[in-house]
Amino acid sequence: MKVYIPSPLRSYTAQQSEVQATGATIAELLTDLNRQYPGIRFRMIDEQDAIRPHMRIFVNGEQVWGLDTSLAAADEVHILQALSGG
Repeated sequence: MKVYIPSPLRSYTAQQSEVQATGATIAELLTDLNRQYPGIRFRMIDEQDAIRPHMRIFVNGEQVWGLDTSLAAADEVHILQALSGG
């Protein structure tokens, strides 16, 4: 399925904004992404296996909250990273 990568994480994907990955759930998808692009999962998922507070994951335009969210091969996944500062 198509996975859209935010600018801050593109250093892991050789600056690609769109990559292909597989998985029946968000957790499996992130495992596949990490297999292809080592280190990217840790930037999105914390040590308690939860989506980091500054990360947002959308499947077909709907935000998902859990790693157990089911996926289909035709889904589009958008990963967004909030920017902070002052």
